[in-house]
Amino acid sequence: MALPQLLDELELLPGFGNIVDAIPNRGDLIHLGGLFGSSDAVFLATLARRLPTRFFVVLAPHVGDAERWLADLESIGGAGVAFYPPREAFGESEPHAEIAGERVETMERVARGGEGGIRILLTTARAVMEKTRLPQTLARARLEIRKGDVRRPDDLAEHLESIGFEEVEMVEDVAQFSRRGGIFDIYSFGMSEPVRLEFWGDDISELRHFDLLTQRSTREAELALILPVDGAAPRNDDHADLSADRTSIAALWPPDTLLIVPGATEVDSELNRTWTEAQHHIELARRRGEDIPEREDLFQQPEKASALIRSFGQIVIRKAENAETELPEILRAPRRDEWLPDAPQSRTPELAPIRGVFALPVRSPESINRNISLLRSTVRDGTPTIILCDNVGQAERLDELLQDGVSRSPTAAGLVVGVLDGGFIIPPHGNQPGLRLLTDHEIFRRERRIRRARKYGTGAALESLTALKAGDFVVHLEHGVGIYRGIEKIFVRESTIEVAVLEYEGGDRLNVPLYRIDQIERYRSGADAGSDAPPPRLHRLGGKRWKQQRDKTRAAIQEMTVELLDLYARRKVATRPPHLPDTAWQRQLESSFLFEDTPDQRTATTDVKSDMERPRPMDRLLVGDVGYGKTEIAVRAAFKAVQSGRQAAVLVPTTILAEQHARTFGDRLADFPIVVRTMSRFQTAKEQAATLAELAAGKVDVVIGTHRLLSPDVTFANLGIIVVDEEHRFGVKHKERLKQLRTDTDVLTLTATPIPRTLHFSLAGLRDMTLMQTPPRDRSPVLTFVEPWDEGLIEEGIAREIDRGGQVFFVHNRVETIQAIADRVQSVVPGARVGVGHGQMKERDLEEIMRRFVAGEIDVLVSTMIVESGLDVPNANTIFVNRSDTFGLAQLYQLRGRVGRSHRRAYCYLLVPDTTIDEDANRRLKILEHHTELGAGYRIALKDMELRGAGNLLGPEQSGFVHAVGFDLYLRMLDETVRRVMLGDNAPKLQPADISIDLPAFIPDEYVGSQEAKLDVYRRLTAATDPETIQQLRTEARDRFGPLPPPVEGLFAVASLRVLGGLSDIESILVRGNEARITFREHAIPRMKGISAAFHEVQFQAEVRRAQPLSIKLTRLGGAGLLEGLTRALTTLRPDAAKQTQTTPRT
Repeated sequence: MALPQLLDELELLPGFGNIVDAIPNRGDLIHLGGLFGSSDAVFLATLARRLPTRFFVVLAPHVGDAERWLADLESIGGAGVAFYPPREAFGESEPHAEIAGERVETMERVARGGEGGIRILLTTARAVMEKTRLPQTLARARLEIRKGDVRRPDDLAEHLESIGFEEVEMVEDVAQFSRRGGIFDIYSFGMSEPVRLEFWGDDISELRHFDLLTQRSTREAELALILPVDGAAPRNDDHADLSADRTSIAALWPPDTLLIVPGATEVDSELNRTWTEAQHHIELARRRGEDIPEREDLFQQPEKASALIRSFGQIVIRKAENAETELPEILRAPRRDEWLPDAPQSRTPELAPIRGVFALPVRSPESINRNISLLRSTVRDGTPTIILCDNVGQAERLDELLQDGVSRSPTAAGLVVGVLDGGFIIPPHGNQPGLRLLTDHEIFRRERRIRRARKYGTGAALESLTALKAGDFVVHLEHGVGIYRGIEKIFVRESTIEVAVLEYEGGDRLNVPLYRIDQIERYRSGADAGSDAPPPRLHRLGGKRWKQQRDKTRAAIQEMTVELLDLYARRKVATRPPHLPDTAWQRQLESSFLFEDTPDQRTATTDVKSDMERPRPMDRLLVGDVGYGKTEIAVRAAFKAVQSGRQAAVLVPTTILAEQHARTFGDRLADFPIVVRTMSRFQTAKEQAATLAELAAGKVDVVIGTHRLLSPDVTFANLGIIVVDEEHRFGVKHKERLKQLRTDTDVLTLTATPIPRTLHFSLAGLRDMTLMQTPPRDRSPVLTFVEPWDEGLIEEGIAREIDRGGQVFFVHNRVETIQAIADRVQSVVPGARVGVGHGQMKERDLEEIMRRFVAGEIDVLVSTMIVESGLDVPNANTIFVNRSDTFGLAQLYQLRGRVGRSHRRAYCYLLVPDTTIDEDANRRLKILEHHTELGAGYRIALKDMELRGAGNLLGPEQSGFVHAVGFDLYLRMLDETVRRVMLGDNAPKLQPADISIDLPAFIPDEYVGSQEAKLDVYRRLTAATDPETIQQLRTEARDRFGPLPPPVEGLFAVASLRVLGGLSDIESILVRGNEARITFREHAIPRMKGISAAFHEVQFQAEVRRAQPLSIKLTRLGGAGLLEGLTRALTTLRPDAAKQTQTTPRT
């Protein structure tokens, strides 16, 4: 968003040219005061426009301040603005991709200069103190690749490894590359999308971008700029030589660089603190066995860094609440009449150069404080006004509120979609009317959250974590649970194929052709979510136990499906008066949600309101992680019920959540005449009695409480909706009461535990569900560190959080030693208020501890996994997890999700023993350390959490069946049953033909080296139900892996024939040399005339060998190859051939 008007107004201030004339030279300094809100960023943007050849650096006190400057400058329209963050890790490398990438990209742009370079750099004193690569080192490491370049593939691979890239089988994240023959996939910092380049010999013949999720090419690329992974040091440097090759990024700045130093930046103290902390962290890393350089090789000494900073010209900016009355004395600019007594009186203080001290006449905007009447009168006072709105919905809402049926004056507010940190007023001066800037978050008293889009994408949820690996338990549709032992090649009927080898009870082995991989599912059960789950019992090949278990499970699923269908049908018959359509207040409430709705929030809002406006009771399940916006949907639904003259009840499992929801509902509904009450143990008996009386009398609109709301003595005057949060956490008796209410009352159920999309689709016709899986844009990434227990580290992390007014979670999952851990934490930070909470405490005591923590009366909560879900404490932005190596990935993800709920940078410390931890645990921890953003963590842990979510939804009576056949096969059987019940027993299903050819039909290891990628190709081929999908897969394979070798051509030909044969009721096709035999199914009634014409067209002689079932011998007389001719003929025979055009592979 560009706001040139702001820059114009500031530049027109009397005397602005004086400050330009007084710009300090090297080593000089001036002070500038009188600024308010975001006027400091506007001043800098104006100055940069006025001085187009100068380079500016903002030396912010902290990362959060630098990000505020960056967001403001980008909103104003600064294209040449960039941030150079400090390393969060004190060692040689930066484990967080977002930080490492931003450092390298910014450094490259600073070094490059010119077009696309940087005019304004945001950084911190610590970042300046860090040593980094010189421009010539970066120049040696960076690489530009264009189509037509000549380069040896081996040289490229060697160079990528030397600059820190990790070679992987499939690129799923930044700083990775993969090599498949002559095809390279590379994802470098500086790229919006990864690139795929294809060699022809030593020539780069193709260069294109590809999508990380689908792995398919998307568009041609003109240039691939490859930057080194780590801006700290080349990996092949010797530590002894580092100090000679590295220096501060400030060495890249032009000599006439102008530093903007916010007044809160205490440069020297920050430099000294960094120097001390660096040594401590280096010692920690060495304890872990890491080979870390000396501190002097990684950081400048504080004295040298300070001298370097002071060698540049500086403008020290001091902001004040009021330009005249609240500036420090030294920064107060005298009125014009004080230093020019004969001058006429002026309405505002003007810019005055006194002893290098200047002040701008910028004022604080009026405090609107949600008072819309005051806002209307304010914007009509004659001062031109701009209101910045976070999103279009907010702008529309404010536009409606400002008009209020009255014609607005020409000077009323202009609504602009955009964000600045704070508003300000430029008073009238001379002939200029001045300007007022207001922000919607200040108008509505909401905290502004700085949104920084993730720079780098991630692949398909790191599927390697959930992919089938040798040693995994699997379940075969016909033979039951076995152990997957890997892929082998075998020779069958004159053809080489690949098979999945399964081991069963007694050591029996079963070879499953990979083109029948659809017969196998990975075995997972709800018990897998716990670390002590016993392994499943293997079945015996040919035994009866598996068939009995499978048939029982099918029967149970059938019974459950019929019951659900019956319940759904009865609910559709039930009626109640529909809720009213949206009122103006409803639109006002929804627009007042300061943050832009995610697409899933919009869908959920539409789904819920549509349900409520129908004449039958709503029963909808809303699934979404904590922080994804479910509560906001509940607020809107409750408000809609109240607008229709009914009451709303919000049912939660704990008193803490009741208090939490009460605050949220109270805050959101504060501007409306709606009475909100809470019913829990935190209310006295007298308060509860009063609330009960008001509920019965219809004087309470919204009541929030625990299962107390389900008691017989609770009566409503006109209950319209019940919102149930985490229904699975209620007891059987409470669920029965809810079941009774469901018949004539709207019910909206919320759950934070995800369910699989397949289960969602299966139950779509039986249960109304909305999945919210889009992460909100406002969540901060959580910087994650894997560290050994160290009291200095714990002290530093807790002290930093408390110093900024925050709170800390400390998770220790062993009740017997939790008090001892709490005592150790208390001894490390004696001034902190430490509380202890765990599940074996008395319920009232635990609730009191949690209440005190939420209320900010406890600084550090030492607890077990009870904080895993539900509790929302935006003020807590640091979490320690002790013995994190003993937690599962889903548990760690959910624990980390407790922090990062505000605009502050959040930290997660995963503490591990000093001794070596096992490989799987180390892998889990590294994934969390490297993937700090919400979306990746959600996808990584999704599979584990889905087990729990499905169990909650399906109920405990189904858990035994899930365990018997495995989670994935259970979902498959459920889907088939629902389709059969909903569509009837005759639902069509493709039966592929059985194909036997005398040519190799497999994927060679040298073509696709990864077994996981190979299994993925086979599984998708097997799942294909039409030739078009197979052709798309063939195109994708050519794109990802290169030209198809003959065995892969054979595999795709077989896949096409299986599908085409199935579409034409063919049971089997046998190919030998130039002859083939086609056998139709017994029920098939083929048209002989059409068959003869189809094969004659491709120069095949057809001879009927048997009439029932029909069997035809084919002999190739000429023309295309046998497989190609068969494919073309069967394409002509398919029932919808007239609508299709089929591209056939050559074989």
